This record gives sequence, structure tokens and C-alpha cells, in this order.
Amino acid sequence: MKIDITAPGEKTKKGSRHPISKAIKDFEEIFSDLGFEIVYGNEADTEDYTWNKLNIPKNHPARDMQDSFWIKNLKETILRPHTSNVQTRYMEKNSPPIKIISPGRVFRNESIDATHEAQFHQIEGLVVGEKVSLANLKKDLKEALSVFFGRNLEVRFRPGYFPFVEPGIEVDVSCHFCKNKKDCFVCKGSGWIEILGAGMVHPNVLNEVGINREKFQGYAFGMGIERMVMLKYGIDDIRDFYDGDIPFLKQF
Repeated sequence: MKIDITAPGEKTKKGSRHPISKAIKDFEEIFSDLGFEIVYGNEADTEDYTWNKLNIPKNHPARDMQDSFWIKNLKETILRPHTSNVQTRYMEKNSPPIKIISPGRVFRNESIDATHEAQFHQIEGLVVGEKVSLANLKKDLKEALSVFFGRNLEVRFRPGYFPFVEPGIEVDVSCHFCKNKKDCFVCKGSGWIEILGAGMVHPNVLNEVGINREKFQGYAFGMGIERMVMLKYGIDDIRDFYDGDIPFLKQF
């Protein structure tokens, strides 16, 4: 059998990085440039590190907000509903100054629809040191989000409740779709998009992990990666990320 070495070869189809994986990598690079260390942790963890050390004891109503999957035959072990378990474990083993992000997959007993999934991804940030304030939080978030979305965003804080921070805040960014048009499908003409929760680390949390609450302060924030990607590209259904639709994924 003769081989025609002049015949063109068959082209190999190339894959591409999933948009969620790409966004996590982008945020890791962005926060690394801001001086954050990237820390990973267990997707299954104990109730103590996932709830109790975050100022959320048994029977606290905040647990109902993040209905968890409990692992059968493993006492007090759950699939984490947030990556905060990474923060509590890290604070126990490390002294301030601390400046970390903890990206990863999380699980909640949600009814799946266009904006909710039973598993999704988060990036949480934690900074602990002397003279840490909300001003530091606003500066870091504005810079990180502006780089990710590719434009200079305005950031505003609103009061919000989370048991592991005090004060707690909701963070909005200026809408980058509508420029304040009343018929905007994202912000409904308000000009602002709610994007994440944050606040100053509650003194009880510092006390639980053995950090001197009189000397040190900290801030924390948490954002959903799927939500960030949906806002960046105007995607209106979270299920698109997991349907395995090749034409959809090739867009990224």
C-alpha cells in the first residue's frame, strides 16, 4: 500500500475551555494580581466548619436559606453550600495578615430553573489584618470586577444580613447593558445590578477560629461564578452551562 505524502491530513477538532472554568481562571489571575492567595478545600466537610464556626449554630434560621445535602452514614457531614469552610479552616491554621480567595463547587437543595442549580460555583474572599475596613473591600472589589467585565464599573453598598459578617452589605455594580434605559432586561431601568454579598467578618467568627478580635478586623465576600458569566455575556438560563450544547460552549 502506497502512502501519498502530499495528501492533506485530517484536521483534528479542538476543544475549548468551559466558560465556568475560564471565569474561575480569570478571577484567580485577577485576585492574584491584587495580592490574594488562592486556597482550595473539601467539597464535603463537617457541620462545625461549614456552619458553627461561621456564627450559624444549630436551629439558626440562616440554615434554611442554604438547604444542604447531608451525607448518609457520615455523622454531621454535608456537601458544602458555600466555600466558607475553606476560610474557617485556613484561619485556624494561619495567623493574620490573611488575604485569600477560595474558589470551588458548592451544593444546595434547590429546585432547578433558569436561575437556580443544585450545584454551582463560588469564589469567596477573605482579608484579615489590622485596620482592615469596608474601604479596602470596596477598592478590591471595584478593581477586580472592572477587570473581569472589561470596563470601569461603579460599585455601591446597601445594607444586608449575613450571620457571619457585621455589618453585612449587598454589593451592586452599574449596569453595563442598558446605560439606564427603562426597558433593560437585566436591571429593569434602575441602572444597578445586585452582584454579591459581603461585609466585615463578625467578631464571633474570629473568636471561633482563635484570632484576636480586639486586634484584628477582616472583610469577606462571596460571588456566584455562573451569575458573573451570565451577567458578562447576557445569558438568561443557568442550565445552558450544563446541557453540553457544543454550539453554545464554542462561543467562549
